[in-house]
This record gives sequence, structure tokens and C-alpha cells, in this order.
Amino acid sequence: MNILILNCGSSSIKFQIAKMPEYCVAVQGSVERIGYRDAQFKYSTGNDNKCETFSVMNHEEGINLILDSIFEKNIIGIKKQDIDAIGHRVVQGGDKQNVSVKIDSDVIDYIESIKELAPLHNPNHLAGIYACRKFLPDIMQAAVFDNGFHMTLPKESFMYGIPHEYYEKYRIRRYGFHGIAFRSMAEEVDKILNDSHKNYKIVNLMLGSGTTANALKYGKSIEVSTGFTPQEGLIQSTRAGDIDAAAILYLMKKENLSIDQADELINKKSGWNGMSGISNDMREIFAAALKGDEKAIITIEAVCHRAKKYVGAYSAVMGGMDVLVFSGGVGQNAHNIRKKICLGLEYMGAEIDTEKNIKLQDEGIISKDSSKVKIIVVKANEEKIIAQDTFEIYKQSK
Repeated sequence: MNILILNCGSSSIKFQIAKMPEYCVAVQGSVERIGYRDAQFKYSTGNDNKCETFSVMNHEEGINLILDSIFEKNIIGIKKQDIDAIGHRVVQGGDKQNVSVKIDSDVIDYIESIKELAPLHNPNHLAGIYACRKFLPDIMQAAVFDNGFHMTLPKESFMYGIPHEYYEKYRIRRYGFHGIAFRSMAEEVDKILNDSHKNYKIVNLMLGSGTTANALKYGKSIEVSTGFTPQEGLIQSTRAGDIDAAAILYLMKKENLSIDQADELINKKSGWNGMSGISNDMREIFAAALKGDEKAIITIEAVCHRAKKYVGAYSAVMGGMDVLVFSGGVGQNAHNIRKKICLGLEYMGAEIDTEKNIKLQDEGIISKDSSKVKIIVVKANEEKIIAQDTFEIYKQSK
């Protein structure tokens, strides 16, 4: 069977079409800069790579562009009627929806009811769901929730130090994100160790444009750095991460910022981009640091310091650490970042092998043979997890 996999972000759509159950990807690509007249449509079939510019003003137009380009032009030999199911990444499922489900009117109403919990994400996921209902009305859709992985958090981990009435009234609590990525990382760890991740205490560092640290104890997520929203935790590409809430209130008073402006400040204008004043791309920041740019140097040091702090904290929470896992664009490709985070963790039994770390090209172990803690780099594949869940839901619905 063929599954269309969609991940609708704030200004982009990532997509794949994969044959299941073997997960053979026929085409993958993205529509970027949604909302602009120079949006970029990219796709790859393995034999063919294309990048074209179109006016794409919203997610419905983006999905229509994908469907017309892939199916009407017969790029992969698959027609619209050959698609059996559609799987959507949905960032926020609240505390009531922690498993992947077939999308029906009740599920849509529920996602609508909690979209304020993820205002930068859920409305766009809903736009994708509605567009598919319009263009592919007879095809089953499934929602795979990003925070579902973290529903095993104990109450002492997810409760905030605010009056309990606000938890009861508004469900303000730690939810945690990147759960789909962590599920994929666990699968890859199993392959590399030739053993189940459920036998280990693992600290995961998902270091992409968005970043999340996770404590995975014997197969259960017991701590996570992202919180009520993806803003909390590590310093991210444009998100501030952990910051004294009173500092934001202070800035709002001093700069006369509205709530929306303050939200944009901590989510879109901060992080690596705001600290460095250079870019939200760590490669550009590192290049500037090599030339002696002081803000770039401090940005890298701060990013690594925050990550190292979480590694230590999560090891303490679990009573030790057996495996440290890196993934995401930065985690997979920036050996210098991995080294900075690991240096100083030798007292915990985590010894990075400098040569292995530099030479690693894909996935593998980068710790010394003598290291008590295995340090592993893996490639997370969220789309594969979404395809697997959608495939299982489709089988159960028949």
C-alpha cells in the first residue's frame, strides 16, 4: 500500500510517499516559504531532483501544488487513487490524546480545541488535514502526535510550580515534544547495540533547528526539556529556551511589547539567531566563530553548556546513564558541537573518541572502547514512524 506522509510546519510542508510495510520511499520533498510568492518546491525521486519557484500563499495551496506536481505529471508512476492512507505529524495532542489515531470529526474537533497549546503548529496541521479532506476526500487520514511519547512522564516531572487551579483549568503542564523523533532514535539505537533500548538508561539529545533533551529510562520517557510549548529547554535556532519568566515581563514593560510581540521575541527572534546576530544556521555561526566573532563564539559555548547541563541533570534523575545519543541536523553533522558537549563528562564514564567523532559519516558509536557510557550518533526518521503508525491504523480499520 502507498502512504502520503505530511508534516505541515509554520511556513513549510515536508512530504513523502512511501510503499508499506517495507517503507520504500518513492518521492520526498518540501514546500518552503509558504505565504510568499517565491515559495520553493523541492522534490527528489532518487533519480530526479527538482527545485522550482511558485506563489504559495497558504498550506492548502501548498498541498494542491504537491498533489498536482506528483500525480498529474505522473512523476513516480503512482496516481491519486493509488494512495491508500495519509499520515500527519501533529505536534500537540494535549494530555488526552497520546496514541496515533484515525482522523474523524471528533479527532479534528479535539485538535481544534487544543490548538492554543501549540499556536505555531497545530493550526497548520489542521490546515493540512482540511486540505486533504478537500482534495482526497475518500482516503483515510491518521494523526501521529509528537507529544504522545512523553505521556509516561511522572507527575513530579510534568507539573509546574504555579497554582494547581491553572493546571486543572487550562491543563498547563509539561508536555514535551520531538517524541516521534525519539521513537525513531530508539529504533536506531537498538540496531547499533543489537539490543533493546528498554535495557538502558538513555539521555537523548535531538539537536536540530528545534532541540529537545530527553531522559529515557528502560524504554519510558521520564523527563523532557521542552515543556508546555516547544519553547522551553535547550537554546534552539530561534527559540530562547529556558529563561526567567520575569525577564520577559520586564522586557515587555521596558520595550512596550504586546503579548504577540513577546511571543515572537522568544520563539522567532532569539536562540542561536538572536544571540549571534548572524544566522539561525549553526554552520554559519561556526564559520564566524572560526574568524574570531565574539558573539558567535559565545553562542556556541552557551548552546553546548546548556546541553551538557541537561545531560548531567537527566543522569541524576535516572540514577546514572548507560547511553548518550545525538541526532538532528546539528547532532548528526557537527562533530565539534558533540565534542564540546561531551568534554568534562568523563567522571560519568562518558569518554568520547576524538578520531571516531571526526570521521563518523552516518551513524555509529563515537565513544572510546573503554567508555562505560556508549556515545552514539543516529539519524532520526520521523516520516518512517508516521508511515508505520498510519499503516497499522489502516490495517485495523479494514
